Amino acid sequence: MSPPGAFGPPVLSARLRVAPEDFIVEELPGFEASGSGEHLLLTIEKRGMNTAFAARRIAQWAGVHESAIGYAGLKDRHAVTRQRLSVHLPKRVAPDLAALESEDLRVLDHAWHARKLPRGALAGNRFVLRLRDVEGEAAAIDVRLQAIAAYGFPNRFGEQRFGRDGDNVDAARRMFAGERMRREQRSLLLSAARSHLFNAVLDERIAAGDWANGSDGEVWMLDGTHSVFGPAPLDDTLRERAARQDIHPTGPLWGAGTPRSGEPLLARELAVAAQFPELCTGLVAAGLKQERRALRVRAADLRWQQPDASTLELAFSLPPGAYATSLLSELGAMR
Repeated sequence: MSPPGAFGPPVLSARLRVAPEDFIVEELPGFEASGSGEHLLLTIEKRGMNTAFAARRIAQWAGVHESAIGYAGLKDRHAVTRQRLSVHLPKRVAPDLAALESEDLRVLDHAWHARKLPRGALAGNRFVLRLRDVEGEAAAIDVRLQAIAAYGFPNRFGEQRFGRDGDNVDAARRMFAGERMRREQRSLLLSAARSHLFNAVLDERIAAGDWANGSDGEVWMLDGTHSVFGPAPLDDTLRERAARQDIHPTGPLWGAGTPRSGEPLLARELAVAAQFPELCTGLVAAGLKQERRALRVRAADLRWQQPDASTLELAFSLPPGAYATSLLSELGAMR
């Protein structure tokens, strides 16, 4: 079943990722290289290659274990992606950079840094997307994109979080029931279970019509940060700040304890969670704590053009953890 649309019925159907160049992602760095240290920061461009595969290739090139490689975020295979990875080289001698390059991997920049690149150390991602064989009225597509630019879009966890065939949530249920899983698989399944619960709450908020403008008992997140405040009664000041996307309503990332929200919103969140008791119990048993995630995300610098009737080109930036495919789902179906 498709998730509910926040802006109404689909306005198009289109083909996505016909070629890797149709989905370009550029990681926005969260800091400048220090210029000294034992970690070589590589800015690379890769085509048709996910981050894990690139990390293995770089480890082989450098003659180090994969644990010596750091990266801020995971990037998809079916794309052209630019991102930074770090390599721990204690002797501070870099292998031949030319030996790393190939038709599907280029080194764009390199610099020394004092520490390994940690997960999440990025300011966001810049996307340039091309949709092909578009079916839909140009005027309706334009109106929909104007709405997304003005109001943001639902910060739904994308399909990538749930596995190749969308079966990670069922696997998480089996894990919580006692099935043994590999250590590296365990964290993926915990994330899938938590994401499924968040998306369910978000779907309820979309159906209620208050996913973007908030509700009484709301916990708010400041745009561009993870700072939250509330719960607070909904008043004109909060409505105005939400309208200009300075703050966003939030939903629970499930774990031990009670969600931070106040009544009547708390009762709504608990009612959704009660539909998934095995996921809630499993996440608590795994030691996760209650956190919050924005229900809405702002597509910064959103621009678009239709060079011909069957092609739509989009460019925008998103903060870490937000999915371009969730924006596309507000336009229609990708095939």
